[in-house]
Amino acid sequence: MDEAQRLRWLDALREVLGGSSFWTPEDLAPGVNAAVARLGLRTRIWLVDHEQIALRALSEPGRPPAEPLPVDGSLPGRVFARVESAPAGSEGRRRWWVPMVDSTDRIGVLEYGAAAGVDIGDPEFVRQCELLAGLVGHLVASLGERGDGIDRARRTRPMSPASELLWRLLPPLTSSTRRVAISAILQPCYEVGGDGFDYALDGATASLLILDAVGRGLRAGLACAVALAAIRAVRHAGGDVHHQARAADAALVEQFTDTRFATAVLAELDLETGRLRYVNAGHPAPLLLRHGKLVRELGAGRRMPLGIEDPAVEVAEEVLEPEDRLLLYTDGVTEARTAGGDRFGVARLVDLTEQHEGAGLPAPETLRRLAHAVGGPSGGAAPWTTPR
Repeated sequence: MDEAQRLRWLDALREVLGGSSFWTPEDLAPGVNAAVARLGLRTRIWLVDHEQIALRALSEPGRPPAEPLPVDGSLPGRVFARVESAPAGSEGRRRWWVPMVDSTDRIGVLEYGAAAGVDIGDPEFVRQCELLAGLVGHLVASLGERGDGIDRARRTRPMSPASELLWRLLPPLTSSTRRVAISAILQPCYEVGGDGFDYALDGATASLLILDAVGRGLRAGLACAVALAAIRAVRHAGGDVHHQARAADAALVEQFTDTRFATAVLAELDLETGRLRYVNAGHPAPLLLRHGKLVRELGAGRRMPLGIEDPAVEVAEEVLEPEDRLLLYTDGVTEARTAGGDRFGVARLVDLTEQHEGAGLPAPETLRRLAHAVGGPSGGAAPWTTPR
């Protein structure tokens, strides 16, 4: 790529970054295409749906709608799953697919098509395409807070009020640093009950939380939201997992006149030493995997569910090794029914997890495949891994 092309790329990036300050979601696709037109390129933004089953094109005025592309069994789907750019077969020097992420949270893919005479297969040219895709991924996340167009494009049907509430409270599904990768998923995404998760990455500490409030519908969602807010408030003030759980107890008792409780695992991981401190409030025990195989369930640190005060609890400890993976899940996973009517169960969950771990996939893709294998459980599962 010559110097003139580099300058055109720089101008295009400036135009996207500068213009985005005033964009609505509907401006994103035409704005990006206006910026890259000088490079002889045209793009299409494909967003993964909330089910993480298909990629759906963001609409653009004057451009006909495109059919969804499956994540499983398609080239764009493989680009999304593995977060690796790829040429479109025989069109490889004219058409490329590039993963689109917000930090490390997978958003979708950016499709590039080149005019005659533009060689998009040049490695430096592809790197510039990836840089723009990263910027667009950030803009998808930020503009999604400004209007409904992006979220609407990712939906295949309406969400329940409880799902609307919880999705607005939860952090991104995936977040990573050089020391740790965190990924989560909620299924079924349009009918979430009281399931939720949270995390915080601060220096050498990763704080982890998985919640399952009793019941279904909006009241369960409200209970999850109350517990989540109480835990965050104490965590922000420097309180440990024991004090966070006590705060959730008090908040649930205060806000609900009936017996309203939530099971949970609250944990803190020291990324320097690998020491994990955790409290289990009536929740399924986390699973510790090492070298892709189950080592054991973490069954200590037991106390009553949140909302039922239990001051005598002791905080449990475990030492994790580099590359260990910790899988937290709600009972909606293990209580789901297979096609034959059997309970999914812990043994099947462990077996599938080990199979997907052996494929060497990124943690978010391992989790996506695991959730779809369960078949739409009414809960969330979240693995955490500590890389070297």
